[in-house]
This record gives sequence, C-alpha cells and structure tokens, in this order.
Amino acid sequence: MRQDPIREDKETVFRETETGQWRPGPEDASCTRQDVSCSCGAPSTAGQGYSLSRKIRELAPGVLVYIAACLQWWLAPLPLPLWGTVALFVLAYLLIARDILASTLRNLRSGRIFDEFFLMTLATLGAFAIGAYAEAVAVILFFKVGEMVQESAVDKSRRSITGLLDLRPDRANLERDGEVFQVDPSDVEVGDLIQVKPGERIPLDGEVVRGESNLDTSVLTGESRPVDVAPGSNVFSGSINKSGLLLVRVSKPLASSTMSKILELVENAQAHKAPTEQFISRFAYYYTPAVVLAALLIAVAPWAIHTFVPPLQGLFQQAPLWSESVYNALIFLVISCPCALVISIPLGFFGGIGAASREGILVKGANYLEGLNKLGTVVWDKTGTLTEGVFQVTRVEASNGYSREKLLRSAALAESHSNHPIALSIRRAVPKTGTSPDIGEYTEHSGRGVSAVIEEQSILVGNDAFMREQGIEHSRGGGDDTLIHVGIDGSYAGSILIGDALKDGSVRTVAALHEQGIKQYLLSGDSHGAANAYARRLGIDQALAPLLPQEKVSQLERIKAEAKPGELVAFVGDGINDAPVLARADIGIAMGGLGSDAAIEAADVVLMRDQPEKLLRVRHIARRTRSIVWQNIVLALSIKLLVLGLGTMGLATLWEAVFADVGVALLAVLNSLRVMRGNGASSENSATASTTRTAEQSA
Repeated sequence: MRQDPIREDKETVFRETETGQWRPGPEDASCTRQDVSCSCGAPSTAGQGYSLSRKIRELAPGVLVYIAACLQWWLAPLPLPLWGTVALFVLAYLLIARDILASTLRNLRSGRIFDEFFLMTLATLGAFAIGAYAEAVAVILFFKVGEMVQESAVDKSRRSITGLLDLRPDRANLERDGEVFQVDPSDVEVGDLIQVKPGERIPLDGEVVRGESNLDTSVLTGESRPVDVAPGSNVFSGSINKSGLLLVRVSKPLASSTMSKILELVENAQAHKAPTEQFISRFAYYYTPAVVLAALLIAVAPWAIHTFVPPLQGLFQQAPLWSESVYNALIFLVISCPCALVISIPLGFFGGIGAASREGILVKGANYLEGLNKLGTVVWDKTGTLTEGVFQVTRVEASNGYSREKLLRSAALAESHSNHPIALSIRRAVPKTGTSPDIGEYTEHSGRGVSAVIEEQSILVGNDAFMREQGIEHSRGGGDDTLIHVGIDGSYAGSILIGDALKDGSVRTVAALHEQGIKQYLLSGDSHGAANAYARRLGIDQALAPLLPQEKVSQLERIKAEAKPGELVAFVGDGINDAPVLARADIGIAMGGLGSDAAIEAADVVLMRDQPEKLLRVRHIARRTRSIVWQNIVLALSIKLLVLGLGTMGLATLWEAVFADVGVALLAVLNSLRVMRGNGASSENSATASTTRTAEQSA
C-alpha cells in the first residue's frame, strides 16, 4: 500500500485533560496525529484554544524588559552597574525563551538531543558567554515571533465535528400498547415501533409500517430530491419526514444506525490527519548535530593540533589561546542558529494562506497548501458542488403532435395542488397568464404521480411506473429517474426532464484541471443514469453512483489505492454526507458558502464563495507559494553557509553572525510578502480560456 504523503500515521500517546479534551502525552509533546501545525518542532498549540492576543500578552513583558536593557546598554540613562544591565538581559531572555528552554530540557530527558531547540538554546547561551547579550535575546525573540506567526496561520482547527452531533436526534417517539412515550434512541430495541411526525428527523433505521410521506434524505445522499415512502419502504436515520405521519418498525439499534455510522466514519477518518514532515525538521536532523560537532572542533582543534602535531606548529604564529578558540566556536554557533530557516518556511506558507484568504479560500494548514501542488486526482460531489442544488426544468420533449407549450402548461395545471419539489419546479417553468381553469377530479398517487381533469381533458403526470400502470405507451428516455411523463386523454404527450443546473464555471474548472493532467471522478447519491449524464456534460472521466456516505468512502479509498506514488487525491463536496469523505481524502475541499458546517469542519480547504473555479485559483497560489518558499530556503542556506565559512576561518564577527540569522530572516519575510501582493491570475486564466470556452459550448 502506498504511503500517504499528507497523513503518515504516527503512534502518539494521548492523555485526557480536565476539560475532557485529548492532548499529546509526555512521550511526544510536540506533535500529534491531529495537529497540522507542527512543522518545525515548535511546541504545538493546535486544539488548545490558541489565541494570538494571549501569545502577544505573554511575550510583551519580555519585550519591554529587553527594550529597557538595550536602552541601558547603549544609552545608560540610569546609573546601573554592568551586572544590573546584564541581569535585565537575562530576565528578558528567560521571559521570552522560557518555553523553548523547557522544551530543550524535556527533549534532553527523552533522549532527543540534536534538534532545533537544543541548537537555539546552545547558540543563544553561547552568545551570552561571549558578551553578546542584546544579540542573544534578539535571536530568541525573532524565533518566537516566527513561531507565533506560524501558529496563528493554522489556528482554525478542523477537528471539531460538533455540527454532525446535532443531526443525531436525542429522542424517539416509542409506540407501545397504543400509547406513545418519548425515550432516548439508545433505549429503543430492534422490532419496536416508533412514530415520526412531519418535520421530525428519523432517529433510527427501520421499515415503514403505516403512513405515506416524502423524506428529505440530503443528509445521507446529498441529493435535494425527496424520496417517497409508503408501507414496506426502508427509511434511514438522519432523514427528515416532510409531510405525513409515519409508523416505523426499528431494524437496527442506535449504534448501527446510518447516522451513527457517518459520525464514526468522520471520527475515524480524522485520526488519519497526521502532521506532515516539514523540510526544516528533516534538515535539522542532520544540520544540528553537524553544527555542534563543527563548533566543538573549532574550539578544540587549534589547541590539539598545536599540542599533538608538532610538524604543523608552523601554521600558528603563536600558541592558540583557549579563549580565542572558544570565542570563534561560539560565534560559529550564533551564525549557525536556524532562526532564518525556521521563520522563512512557515512565513512563506503563511503568505500563501493569506493570499488565499483574500480570494475567499480558507486553507487550514501549510501542508495542505503544499499538497495542492501534488494533486493527481480530483473527486467531485455533484449536487451543490458542481450544480446549483435546485430543481428546475432542463428539457421538454413533446410527442404525438402536442406542442412543448401545451405539454408544459398541462403538466403545470395538473400539479397545481401538489407541494412536491418536482411539481414546484414544473410550475415555476410556466409563466403566469392570469386566471387558471378549474381543476376537477384531482388525485395524487403517492410516489408515482398525479391525475386531474382540466378543461374536459384527462391529464396524467408521473414517473415511468405510473405511465405503465395507466397503460400509456411511452419512451423511458435513457433511464433517468428524474424524467416526468405526461399523458393527455389516454395518449402519450411527451416528457419533462427535471434536473439540476450546472454552476457557472463548473465546465471551465473541469476542463482546466484536465489540461493540468489531473484525473477526475464524480461521486453521487443520484441514480447511475443521472450521474453519468452530468459527468458527460461536465467532461468528467468517470461517474460512480448511486452511493451512500460509507460507499463514497470505500470508492475514495479505491481511487487513492490506484493513484500514482507521490500523487494526492482531493475530494470536493459540500454536504453533511460528504464529511466522512472530506476527512479521509488526502486533501478535503469544501464549498463553504452554502456547504454544511460539518463539511467545512472536516475539510482541509474551504472555498467560501461556492465557486468551483476557486480550486484553480488556490492551486495557482500554491504553486507561487512553493516557488517563494524555496527561494527563501536557498537564500537562507546560501548566506548562512557563506558566513559559516567565514566564521570558521575567524573572518566573521558577531555582527555578521547576527545578519546571517536575523538579517536573512527579515529578507525572507520581505520575500514572503510577495505571495500576498502577487496576483498572477491573468496569465493562468488566459492560458485556459480557449479550451474552457470550447468545453462550455459543447456542454
């Protein structure tokens, strides 16, 4: 099985806090499987109520003390002795770096010696040892600011699934011996009878024993078309009863109900959200011990060579002094401090996340922004994602000499007493023309259609089964279950196709992704025929339907297993039923404007304006961000290695060391701001304009 680049599972020990939340245990306090913000080893705050203002308040005392120390050091406004000024720097250092020092000690106790915290602590303490008090505190302060920026960039955690919990009813109307009792759904047993009143959500799976109604099953299938039920029909928990009173015989306990399974799927899928292994952590794994070893050699090598290798004594004009060797080694440590790298990488991604937010796109972590560059497959939901999610007449085909206007008007008149969404869509398609004729002998045939006598004509409007039942020969029309047939005076008058309009930009987006070599699938709770028809209109490679939420997860797992190594699979959806798939995808992308809260919480990227084209825009931002991040990496490493070389030869002073760390960090910050300012959309849009226009015309 291929390794998941975004969600590489890691064993993590958790402990339960007093608030009932789960936090990483002492074995690994820096990263958890659910924490996407841990990218450079900094202490993670995801899920702990992170507040930027609180962090600033915590940092403020140390900054104020540091400013006072610097003023005293350079301007000496107060008659303090030297040790008093040094004490101010030490106090500022402890106030600013206390959590970093604690992390260093904790890691040392657990055997994790060579990491960024160790090097940061050693370098700054070394700066104190050589008397560079202001520079030592400045380095740790910049490190802390970079850490704060990164943490605030991923503050919006997607672990919350409380929106789904509201969908599980907390009571059931249990009917027993002719009386009805309100009980907890967990107390209802298989075989019990429950009443479901109009407007209520069905609490448990079962079979209708008495009553007829239509159900809103969008919570399960994502499809807006109601499902008609009658005695003998199976119903699922989470569906909403829209009209008649139903008596349902329970077929599954609460733990096995459809709604409970959706909740379980989301919770289990969230456990796969492991933190990505960022470049700086991999780099520091080798960089930190190498730097410490090099500093040790700089301190010891001159004395050792002069003492134990007499032939090389001529290299030295005089015997090396321990103080000078240690001084050079400490300067080397200050130069080698990875502050510039630690700041430049998250700041680059932070700039990309900020640029995306200005476009109405919420990216919940730098790893997801980076992962958008590796997309190989995009899996689409249909209703509400690529379509408007509203029923409307999309095609009218008349037969046997009837005109389209006559067909549509007759159907609208026959449906004038029905509140069914399909009837409403037909009536909306006919302009109002003053008074309507009287309708006689109106009959609604539940789940099949309606019949009425209008202007002495017998009109039948319904589905395929209703036409067969009435003995009217007709064309099935390709197997689409949203096809409504009309019969007038015993003859077939034609058909009306009720469909869902495509969103503006859907065809353009699909075509542009194809240009980029991305394979695309459509997962839908609609019928197989309808899903294939929409896939053809959109230009999507393959449609998979009809699917319930758990079946969507299974299909997504299959698609992920078939993906090429290193390529990621994204799922784009909007409904509550999409939450499990969004959580399990390498990158879950939710339509946030009209999408459900649960889908938005489970997703990694949220398109707040409900426009499919925003996926193209965020991919462009991701590519630009990756370019600028690597520019920062090359800039930081190049200057740092240059100054490290000078420091090894004793040609760099402490100011060059500070520039190699703090100065490069500032340059990286300025470079990262280009992500926020950069537009770059016009070239991308023009590149795909011709192809996408052609695709839309053909659709």
